[in-house]
Amino acid sequence: MSPVAWALALPVVPAIAALAGFLVPSAARRTAAGVGIAGAAAAGVVLFLQLGQEIPELPDTASSTLDGPVLVRFGDVAVTLSAGVSQLTWWVAAIVVLVALLVQVYSVGYLLKGDERYAPYAAQISLFTSAMLLVVVADDLILLLIGWEVMGACSYLLIGHDRKLPEAPGAAVKAFLVTRVGDVGFLLGILVLGFHAGGFRYGDIAAFMSESTGTTIFTVTALLIMLGAIGKSAQFPLQTWLPDAMAGPTPISALIHAATMVAAGAYVLVRLSDLLVKGDVRIVLGVIAMISMVLSALAALASDDLKRVLAWSTVSQVAYMMAAVSVGATATAIFHLVSHGLFKALLFLGAGAVIHMAKTNSMERMGGLRKGAPVTFWSMTIGFAALVGLPPLSGFFSKEHVLSGIYDTRGQTVLFVVGLVTALLTAAYATRAWLRTFFGETRTEGLSAHDPGAWMLWPLVVLAVPTVGFGLFAGLTPLLHGKTHPTAMGLTMTAVAAGIGLSFGIWRGDKAADPARALGPLQRVFARGFYLDEVQNALVVRPVYFLSRLARRIDVSVVDGAAEGTGRGIGGLGRLVAIGHRAGIPRQVVSVLAGALLIGAAAVVMGVWG
Repeated sequence: MSPVAWALALPVVPAIAALAGFLVPSAARRTAAGVGIAGAAAAGVVLFLQLGQEIPELPDTASSTLDGPVLVRFGDVAVTLSAGVSQLTWWVAAIVVLVALLVQVYSVGYLLKGDERYAPYAAQISLFTSAMLLVVVADDLILLLIGWEVMGACSYLLIGHDRKLPEAPGAAVKAFLVTRVGDVGFLLGILVLGFHAGGFRYGDIAAFMSESTGTTIFTVTALLIMLGAIGKSAQFPLQTWLPDAMAGPTPISALIHAATMVAAGAYVLVRLSDLLVKGDVRIVLGVIAMISMVLSALAALASDDLKRVLAWSTVSQVAYMMAAVSVGATATAIFHLVSHGLFKALLFLGAGAVIHMAKTNSMERMGGLRKGAPVTFWSMTIGFAALVGLPPLSGFFSKEHVLSGIYDTRGQTVLFVVGLVTALLTAAYATRAWLRTFFGETRTEGLSAHDPGAWMLWPLVVLAVPTVGFGLFAGLTPLLHGKTHPTAMGLTMTAVAAGIGLSFGIWRGDKAADPARALGPLQRVFARGFYLDEVQNALVVRPVYFLSRLARRIDVSVVDGAAEGTGRGIGGLGRLVAIGHRAGIPRQVVSVLAGALLIGAAAVVMGVWG
């Protein structure tokens, strides 16, 4: 089989596992787990077999394409079952498959024993994986859109999986609705671009851009597609759904935040980077990236919930990817996407192990957990070090590539400075979380630190290895055609050292020494994400509620009132007519006889005069 045929098989394999999983009875939880693990493992085998094929190299985002049958035709514009493959798609698919497989394994230890709804949960993960892989390999934007929307539906189901958790349903609805705001723009952008290009394949769009001299259509469609991307990737101003999504099970947080849904927006913008250039909108993306970086890093610095710290961190790290795209460093953006997928999945799964033993998300009630949980401690230490960007871990090389790419781009001084500030803040909040979780005295009486069972432990070990190894492999080879600039590296490492020093300087190992307390009254502002939820409630939610209530009142009072009033009027008229027809039999006989006499008299008179 050709590489593109294997690529087309990638989303099909977990889709089959999802279908089989939905048919498994709810009581057969182990069977459902086996089907989910087998589906992800089979996708991994398909991916491995691609290594024997010739795959186009990065940074070229063009791909070998397999044109399948026409799915639907809109006049002269056809939607085809087309798959594309390149090193870009292979690396992104690899991280998706790896994280999905480890999440399926981890979930067995985390949820299977006490979760009566585990069977549909495992099937939903398989469907979610299939949808993301379809986004990765699709060469037709409508086909990509199908995977994009299925992913959104699955995220709603998975975030709201724990029905015993009061905030889970609201978080699921919020994630669904906020991302739908962006998806409206995404859909419109794809349709307008595709119909103007005469097709929805990447090749059709590239040909249209090369032949067209105007920019208006490209500016409009680029902005619309960018709206969808920032919604999915939780970038400003549509980032508010992501921290609340922590109400979902921790394995789902690892899946959504590390390698799939949140990374999808950055991936699509990489594939359509030429459109951003043609539409001259990269500066808009750069501004969004800068705001998202700093805002979310400050929120992470002030948060007490361990999972929310990691969630805000995801917003910030994806902003690095967006910044790289904004300066044309697309291969570097993918490098950081893959690197981030590894260490963030490691951190989320490690956080799940910590929460499992501490019975709380609050770092205020943790502390001293390294003593009885060495594997969890060292795994998360590697993850935090990669997040900070310490050598020789994957996060060091990928972040240095991003910042060096920005540094080497003329006119991007502000973006580079913001990137350095974010590196400092990242080092500060990661060090704070590490210290508050694992060091000092335990702040909860009776808390016993221990590593989780094998089902949860081995995924941590497996992810720790490539978090170290991938950085060395990708950083020391020309794989991604990137480079680090000595000046940029020196400035970045200085910022990282300053951030680590700040947290260590304030921390003293007791409850009162939380480094975030140095923020004073700003801590609450930062922890609440600068009250952007409240702003959205005031500007969007409340007006929508008001309009919906007004529409309901108009419907009840005017529309229904008019219909019901007409019915009542006709009924009253009918009753009046009925009254005229109701009379006793004697009166009716007299009336009939009187009428007959009148008619007879009239006939006689007319006969005489006639």
